[in-house]
Amino acid sequence: MIRFLMSGAAALALSSGLAASAAHAELLFKPGEDPRFNWASYEELQKTDLSGKSVTLFGPWLGPDKDLVENTLAYFEEATGIDVKYSGSDSFEQQIVIDTQAGSAPNVAVFPQPGLASDLAAKGFLSPLGEETAAWVKDNYAAGQSWVDLGTFAGKDGKEELYGFFYKADVKSLVWFVPDTFEDAGYEVPETMEELKALTEQIVADGGTPWCIGLGSGGATGWPGTDWVEDMMLRTQTPEDYDAWVSNELKFNDPKVVEAIEEFGWFANNPDFVDTPNAIAATDFRDSPKGLFASPPACYMHRQASFIPSFFPEGTEMGVDADFFYFPAYEGKDLGQPVLGAGTVFAITNDSPEARALIDFLKTPIAHEVWMAQSGFLTPHKGVNTDAYADDTLKGLGEILLSATTFRFDGSDLMPGAIGAGAFWTGMVDYVGGKPAEEVGNDIQTAWDAIK
Repeated sequence: MIRFLMSGAAALALSSGLAASAAHAELLFKPGEDPRFNWASYEELQKTDLSGKSVTLFGPWLGPDKDLVENTLAYFEEATGIDVKYSGSDSFEQQIVIDTQAGSAPNVAVFPQPGLASDLAAKGFLSPLGEETAAWVKDNYAAGQSWVDLGTFAGKDGKEELYGFFYKADVKSLVWFVPDTFEDAGYEVPETMEELKALTEQIVADGGTPWCIGLGSGGATGWPGTDWVEDMMLRTQTPEDYDAWVSNELKFNDPKVVEAIEEFGWFANNPDFVDTPNAIAATDFRDSPKGLFASPPACYMHRQASFIPSFFPEGTEMGVDADFFYFPAYEGKDLGQPVLGAGTVFAITNDSPEARALIDFLKTPIAHEVWMAQSGFLTPHKGVNTDAYADDTLKGLGEILLSATTFRFDGSDLMPGAIGAGAFWTGMVDYVGGKPAEEVGNDIQTAWDAIK
């Protein structure tokens, strides 16, 4: 849901060639010393001599995130001799459009989501990454074809090719709980949707409340409900249906979409299942998980993305005071292990051999493991050592990615803004307020038809 807005100062620094270089970053982990890392991939990089060459990289990362990416790029620089000039901005999405149209784009740009990259590819502002890279992603990423599909766009000539390389992912298909609360009640982590529903009913039978759910978010109220529906689309329909829904080839009032909305309603619209019945839309999403930590617990489970621990009570120790499990798929629907999430996508906006070399660096295990060992980084790269993750929480999230058979991006972020950040949000508020799913689907589809 986040949209990055840009500062003129960062744009000036990039356009004038004053962007900070990652060359100043020291190597955090000395090559060859830490056995968690794939140093063979680093040694292979050393065979490429790029001394005296440079490459410009522009993205959304600022502050601590800028340090993290520069710490990682330092290994590319040290191994090859190249100079990487990274510039971050809080207004990336506006500036990259300006720069590409003006012919002053960086060599490589880091898009927070693929929609804008797709738009620029259609205008001829991105360079295809080639069939070899597409084959590499398919073979080396878990759910590899999903990542190829997400990075494949139509070019100016209408031909579909791989333009986006995904690097750094996020996971949304998660359920949070308190291990001690589960243990005290004798509950086990469910492994299928059938088991999750049975656990939900069991908690009620035992006199408890299974779920904390809140859709409140100020002017963005309703968005947490869209994530629920997206997860349910992936668990009740095929990936192809999901894609068709996101592009509106499958209409919002189609029975398949209505079914997914009603699957969300199975949890949210039963007053026995939720800690704030009839007040879900008024409950702020940042406050809704707090019921997990009440004594006695106001709820036992909370479905939310990997960022939600930021809103847990101060001092919460992950893995001890709180933990998570994969929001499971239906055993009876044979749809594999779908994961809903997000991620940043690298694309070449000003082609050069050095830009290609940077993309090749992102294929190496060391390019992933160095950031894994810091913070805030998840990867579907099957060649990494998951022991490189900085803590067990990140490792667990990373293993969910590696177990995925299908990965799909947050659908509302890929829909037109009037829908994904408008009518869909409103529809979720209406639905938990009592409006039937079919009417909600009709309303959203009417809004989509109005902008065509």
